[in-house]
Amino acid sequence: MVYKAQNKEINLTQITRLYPAARVNVNGEYAQVSLEWADIRGGDVNIDAYLLVFDIDPLGEIPNNRIELIYETKEELIEVMKDVATYFEK
Repeated sequence: MVYKAQNKEINLTQITRLYPAARVNVNGEYAQVSLEWADIRGGDVNIDAYLLVFDIDPLGEIPNNRIELIYETKEELIEVMKDVATYFEK
């Protein structure tokens, strides 16, 4: 199963972790945070982008082989999450 988006091909059979996140900008530094944290702190932080993160490293290892799909809005991210979910239902 290969998912194609943003000029990337992601082999979904190799995915060990898949999760949404938000990228925040704090004084010029970027950090990835959970969507829940971003929602709670929404007014206190500058959300730069929304991410769908695919890790392919074995569980327990540092995720060095990460693929990120980047979206401007949370709504775009949710739609892509629904699309990816259909691949796993096949």
